[in-house]
Amino acid sequence: MSLVVVGSVALDSLETPFGRRDEVLGGSASYFSTCAAFFGPVRAVAVVGDDFPAAHLEFLASRGVDVRGVARRPGRTFRWKGRYELDLNVAHTLDTQLNVFAEFRPDLPAACRDSEYVFLGNIDPDLQGQVLDQVRAPRFVGLDTMNYWITSKKGSLLRTLERVDMAFVNEAEARQLAEEPSVVRAAERILGMGPKALVVKRGEYGALLFSRGGVFAAAALPLSGVLDPTGAGDSFAGGFMGYLARTGREDEDALRRATVLGSVLASYAVEGFSLDRLRTLTAAEIRDRYAQARQLVQFPDLEDGALGDATSS
Repeated sequence: MSLVVVGSVALDSLETPFGRRDEVLGGSASYFSTCAAFFGPVRAVAVVGDDFPAAHLEFLASRGVDVRGVARRPGRTFRWKGRYELDLNVAHTLDTQLNVFAEFRPDLPAACRDSEYVFLGNIDPDLQGQVLDQVRAPRFVGLDTMNYWITSKKGSLLRTLERVDMAFVNEAEARQLAEEPSVVRAAERILGMGPKALVVKRGEYGALLFSRGGVFAAAALPLSGVLDPTGAGDSFAGGFMGYLARTGREDEDALRRATVLGSVLASYAVEGFSLDRLRTLTAAEIRDRYAQARQLVQFPDLEDGALGDATSS
C-alpha cells in the first residue's frame, strides 16, 4: 500500500453546545491520515509554522503516518476558529489565519512521488494539479473541494477533476458545482466532468455513492453523543481511501465497503473534540460499528400477498 495525502495541518479553536477547545490539532491531512492509518501506512504532505507543537507530529508518527513531508517554516501555523450551534451540520467560521499555509507550495518527497493512491485535500485546485504533476503513475486519485474554490476557481477545479478518479463533496457543493438543484442530476453531471465515482456527504444523514454500478446509500449510524463535527468529512475520506489502498481494489463492492467504512470512521471522529476519539479508537471498535451499519439497513423481502388484488396487474 502506498497512500499520500496533501492537505492542511492546523490548530483549531472550537466551540459547540457541548464545550470548547483552544489550539487543538486540526486540518484535513491530520484527520485523513489518522483514519487511513488504521488500514496501513500513510504519507502526509503539509506545512506548519515554527510554533507547531512537536507532540502533534509525534502523535501522527506513532499511528504510522510518515510526516517527513510536513515542512516546518518560519512563522505561525494555519489557524481556524469556529462555532457550532445546536444544529451541528452548520459551522460558523469566526476567524481564519492562513499564516504559513498561504505560501504552501506542495513539494512531494521522492518517496511520495511513487504513491499509487493519492488524496488531494481541500486546497487550491491549482495546487492539487501541481501535486498530480509530481506523482509518477497514480493508480487512484481522490479529491476534496469546497464552495470557496467552486466559486473562485471553478475553471481550474474542472481541469483538475478531469484527472481524478473520485470526488468527495457535500450536498450543497454538489449542487453548486453542477448548477443543478437535484442531487441525483448534479451527481450525474459531476461524473461527466471526469471522476469515475462520487461521494456526496450528507452529515448526520449518511452518504451517497454514485458510480458506474449505480447509486449506493450508506446510512449514518445513530449516535447518542456528538461533540464536534469538525473533520468528519476528512475522516470519511481517510477511511474510504485507506481501505482501497489496503485492498488494492476499486471495484463496486470495494467502493461500497469503503463508503460504509468512511461513515464508520466519521462517526467515531465526531464523538470527541479534535482527534481525541480517534486517539483511543481500536480496530475492534471499527469492525463492531461496521457490523452495526450492516444490521441497520437489513430488512426482509416483501411477502407474497402483501399487496391487495387491486394493485396486481
